[in-house]
Amino acid sequence: MLSKHYSLLAILVGSALFTFSSGPFYNWDTGYEYQAASGVLKWGLPYTGGVGSMINQPPMGFYIDSAVFRVLGLSLNTGVAIITCFGLCCVLLVYLMGKAWYGKTTGLIASALFALVPWQVVFSRSFLIDVQCLFFSLLFLLIGYYAIRRDSLGLFMLSGVFLGVAFLTKFYAIFMLIPLAIFYFKYRQKTLRHPLIIIGFFLPLLVFLLIWYQGVCQINLLTIFWQDDFKFYNAAGSTPSYFFILNFLVGNLGILFLAATIISLLVSIFQTKIFKKILACDLICTVTIIVVLGIDSFLALGLNFMAPYTGAIKYDYQSLPFFCLLVGSLLGKCHTLFATLNKKLKESWLFFGIACLGVFTIAATIFTNFYNINIYSQLNVVKFSVEGQVGYSFSNSSQIIQPNSLLSLQYVGFAVFLSGLIWAAKNEIIKNSQTFG
Repeated sequence: MLSKHYSLLAILVGSALFTFSSGPFYNWDTGYEYQAASGVLKWGLPYTGGVGSMINQPPMGFYIDSAVFRVLGLSLNTGVAIITCFGLCCVLLVYLMGKAWYGKTTGLIASALFALVPWQVVFSRSFLIDVQCLFFSLLFLLIGYYAIRRDSLGLFMLSGVFLGVAFLTKFYAIFMLIPLAIFYFKYRQKTLRHPLIIIGFFLPLLVFLLIWYQGVCQINLLTIFWQDDFKFYNAAGSTPSYFFILNFLVGNLGILFLAATIISLLVSIFQTKIFKKILACDLICTVTIIVVLGIDSFLALGLNFMAPYTGAIKYDYQSLPFFCLLVGSLLGKCHTLFATLNKKLKESWLFFGIACLGVFTIAATIFTNFYNINIYSQLNVVKFSVEGQVGYSFSNSSQIIQPNSLLSLQYVGFAVFLSGLIWAAKNEIIKNSQTFG
C-alpha cells in the first residue's frame, strides 16, 4: 500500500517540510483578517476594531480559524499553520483533479508543480482567506465533476453545498463555476438535465448569503456586488499597461512554466486525433484561465480599479491550478507520442520532440521554483510585481539567515519531494519497458 501511494505521500510530506520552514509572511491584509478572526472569539462576529466594525469579507474562513483558536490558543503562528494545512489540502485536491481528468501521472506532476510555485507557498504561509477559498472551490468543482460523470443527484447537491461554503469564504469562488458549467453542458446525462436540479444546486448558496447578509448583518444582499475593491481607482499616471497580466505571470510563474503551458495546449490542438480524449480537459483549463485573467484585465484596464491591478496575485489565484494541470499533462502526452512513433504517423517525430522540450521545461521549472522559494524565505520583503514597482508585498520577520537549520529542512523537504517524482518516473519506465520490450 505504501509503495502504491509513495509518490503522492512524498510530494505532500516534502511540500509540508519546505513550506512550513518558510515565512510566515504578513502585510496589512493579514493583520486585518487576523483581527476579524480574533473578533469572532471576542464577540462572536468578525469585527475588526470593536463592535460594529464588521470586516468587508465573507465570514466562513474566520469562523473556521476561530474554532481552531479556541482549541490551540489565539496566535498568528497558529493562524498561519491553519492556512498552511489548507494549502497542503489544495495540493491533494489538484492531484485528485489531475487524476480524474487526465490520469495519475498528470495528477502527480500537476500537484508537484502547484506545491512548488512560490505564489502558492507564500499564500500558504500568510494569514489570508484566499487559500481557504481555493480549497473549498476545488472541492466543490471536484465533487461536481464526479456528480456529472456519474449522473449522481446526491453528489451534485453536495457540490452545491460546498459552492455556498466557498462563496461565503471569498467571492472569488465564482471562478470555479466556469469549468463546472462547461463540464455540465458537455457531459450531463439524464438525471441532472432538469432545470429544477440547477435551482437546487444554487439554493444552498442563496440560503447561506441570505442568512449572513440579511439575517446577521442586516444589510441588503445586493451590496455584496459593491465591495471596497470597486471603490478605489488607479491614480492618474499609474494606470496599468495592456501587458500587466503577462508581466505578472512571467515574473511569478516564470517563462519556462508559461512556455510549457503553451506547448501542452498546442500539442493537443495539432494532434487532436491522438489526444481527443483529453482535448476537452485542455480546452476547459484554457478557457478558465482566459476568463479569470480576462475579468482581472477588464476590471483593471476597462474600469480602472486599483485592487485588480495591484492585487493580481489574488484575482488570478484561482487560475493557478489550471496552469498546473495543463503543464502536468505534458509527460503523459510525451509518452503517448512516443508510443505512436512506430506507427509512422505524420509529423509524429516533430510533436514528440516538442513534447520532450515541454518535459524539459517542467524539470527546469521544478528546480527554479524551489530556488525562488529558498530565496524568498531569506528576504525580509517579498513583492509580487505586476510591472515596475507596482505589486503586492509581504514582510517576513522570520527570514532565514544562513547558516540556519530551517534552510537544511527545506533541502530535506525538497529531497523527499523529488524522491516521490523519481519513484513515479521509475514506475513509468518499468511500464514502458514492458510495453515496448
